[in-house]
Amino acid sequence: MPADRLLNTVLKYYQDVHDPPKTDQIIGTTTQLLAQLSNPLNLSLLTSQLLTARAIWHRQDGPRTAIRIIGIYHTAAARVRDHEMQNAKHAAASPMEGTREANSGLRCDAWARAVVKGADERSRRWQHLLVLTGILVGMEGNNRRALSSGLRSTLEQAVVTAANLALDENVEDGLPAAASIVTALNFAFPLLSDHRRAQINCNALLPMAVWAITAEEGFCDGQFLKAIARDTTETAAALLHWPATSPSSRLLQDMDKQPLMANVGPLAKLAGFAVQHATDTAAVLQAHDALAVFTSRLLDCWARNPLSGVDAASEGTCLTADTLQNTWPLLWQVLRKLLYGTVAVLHAIVSRSLLDPRMLAHGMAPGVSATSLHILRNLYFISSRNGNGAFQVYTFSYLTSIDVLSKDAAATDAFLRELRPGDASSVPVAPFQRMLDLFYLNVAEHLPLSLSVEACENLIIKPAMTYISYDGPMTPSMAELFESAHSAILSVLCCPQHSPLTIQVAPFYIVKLFESFPDRMSPRQFRVAFKTVMEIVSPPFPIAAMDPHLSETLLEMLRTSIAAAPAAPLDPSANQPPHAGLTQQDEVPMSVQSSLVMALVDSLPFLPLPLVEEWLTVTAQTMNGIADPRLRAPVKSRFWDVLVNGEMDVERSTMGVAWWGTKGGRELVLSGERREEPMMSGALVRDGNAGRL
Repeated sequence: MPADRLLNTVLKYYQDVHDPPKTDQIIGTTTQLLAQLSNPLNLSLLTSQLLTARAIWHRQDGPRTAIRIIGIYHTAAARVRDHEMQNAKHAAASPMEGTREANSGLRCDAWARAVVKGADERSRRWQHLLVLTGILVGMEGNNRRALSSGLRSTLEQAVVTAANLALDENVEDGLPAAASIVTALNFAFPLLSDHRRAQINCNALLPMAVWAITAEEGFCDGQFLKAIARDTTETAAALLHWPATSPSSRLLQDMDKQPLMANVGPLAKLAGFAVQHATDTAAVLQAHDALAVFTSRLLDCWARNPLSGVDAASEGTCLTADTLQNTWPLLWQVLRKLLYGTVAVLHAIVSRSLLDPRMLAHGMAPGVSATSLHILRNLYFISSRNGNGAFQVYTFSYLTSIDVLSKDAAATDAFLRELRPGDASSVPVAPFQRMLDLFYLNVAEHLPLSLSVEACENLIIKPAMTYISYDGPMTPSMAELFESAHSAILSVLCCPQHSPLTIQVAPFYIVKLFESFPDRMSPRQFRVAFKTVMEIVSPPFPIAAMDPHLSETLLEMLRTSIAAAPAAPLDPSANQPPHAGLTQQDEVPMSVQSSLVMALVDSLPFLPLPLVEEWLTVTAQTMNGIADPRLRAPVKSRFWDVLVNGEMDVERSTMGVAWWGTKGGRELVLSGERREEPMMSGALVRDGNAGRL
């Protein structure tokens, strides 16, 4: 059919509503006509009629129709550009034939101008934006460079102008228009120059972009988790079953295929740009609050979902095979998208909060940081699973928010009191609550310097002691909690201003260390914990003056434990936290006995001066007490390392050299026998194996 007759037929079809197959046929014919018509007036007419056609716009389905319109002009523009390229090749090969073919169609610049003229006053600005985006992507996407530089710049300016006008008129146009604007800018944004991007009205774009991520065109405020909960049942074998044929599973599949969901990465980047370039700080704070509300609803929906009770280590024993193979991976695919998109926007807000004077105002910065941490807490059920939170943007947002919050003691205290576990006397049974406790302990570990002694005891020490006193089964998630609790306690003990609390807690904590090793702690973890405590209770920390005998008391406790420690080698992979690979230290063969002696060696650089010589001798003697040469070798290597690598300060190093050279240390380490020191007749000799307690 000739193009003119086909044009008339399509224009007639535009006037009525058709079934989906017929509508798809009309769209295909429209694309064909846009690529074939050579009369600029016909191109303008076709575009003008398309933007008002009932056959196309009756659905009002937002981004889906937007994608169709962009796709029409993207495909047509690419065909026009390809046709021009072919004509250029033929012209080079045969000048006469090339001239005839060149006259058979419009060149790219002329075609683009003719189409743009069809975006007239009969249609809305957001519809114009779809047409302009399709032309820009089709002509200039993938480095095609089909337009002249002048027209490319003009087209970019037209896209920005149409976008700003559409943003201004959005209240009148409604939500489908808003989704279409975001969809168009999502495609056009990578092709805009920095100068054009800076002209976008980010104050109006930001709330629209956040809405597109969180609301019905995005992650539906987490309501899909409620649908999953309704479809999840428990089998006779006490397994959770969420069938792949359930309505919620189909909902999740459809949601994952939505235009904005399929492009959530670029969408989050667009929202982040709007955060950074919005001139109104209030718009940024409103976006921040919107993320907080969205993630709060998401966490609440997850808490009410039976799947929240499935620990990562027990998925195979809690879920049916169908759930584990089909719907479970689909759920986490969507949740990971949600995490990355939300954190990308949050990262932009946190970054801006460091530079915006209005967000740094007195009382404002801690509130912004607390809200950011609440958002990350709400997402922690996703980020804590299978290493989902191990990316740089998440780490920056998390640590920066903690750093800013810690600058305000009152805000820090209020934040921890708000999130403190409800019952600090017992370990919760539900994996969901344990997950929230893990986030709390991880955050609390960074905050003791900002708290009073009383606050540290109530908000950090007591909740952490609950977990280090736990004597139930040690799952991977409990191992994480156990290690986090130890880190939180050590962070408090390391603060000089909390010395009275350290004197009270340190002996009890060391007892817990000995009780936990080796069943619940690896040799490396035990050594780090004991070494840290020894450093805290020794000079120059003020606690050494308040209780000068505490360091030797702890050493005597360690020596007593060495005497009764098993000598059998340990499994190096035991008690490792999930997703943690074995370090070089973990791969060294160790027994409980050699690990305790290694902890004693690690403590030597921190001993009070009067104790250095005596405990060098005790350390050498206990080292020689390790019967297995394979286990003794790494301890001896570590002992030499401490003596010569500079870990000891000048005074302790001098005493170590004297002990090694003139007081029998060399013989004791190398041969296991100490050289007899000359002494006068009748001298009283102290038993070197006797303790001082």
